[in-house]
Amino acid sequence: QVQLVESGGGLVQAGGSLRLSCILSGRTFSGYTMAWFRQAPGKEREFVARVSWNTGTRYADFVKGRFTIFRDNAKNTVYLQMNSLKPEDTAVYYCGAGIGATIIAPMEYTYWGQGTQVTVSS
Repeated sequence: QVQLVESGGGLVQAGGSLRLSCILSGRTFSGYTMAWFRQAPGKEREFVARVSWNTGTRYADFVKGRFTIFRDNAKNTVYLQMNSLKPEDTAVYYCGAGIGATIIAPMEYTYWGQGTQVTVSS
């Protein structure tokens, strides 16, 4: 059974930093593209960042230069380092796993974690 478990969310002031982690179990981690999405109340789930099996990355425009996604295949873990956080970054952040190096739509991801809340105060 595949499981994704996120951690690292919390409350932070604007301008601060957080690092999210997501551990995958039940499958060979290195073969999956891993991504972070977020969903704010009343909004659809939106793409944040992706790291493919070959470590290629892609970011949403609104996080470029502030967030970094990276993976550690030895630990079956993907991370999202979030710096210079803004109140508009407040959302539940979800980790997704899927097949394909260029996938960015939620429907293209097969497995999801339960989400971790990130709240940025002004």
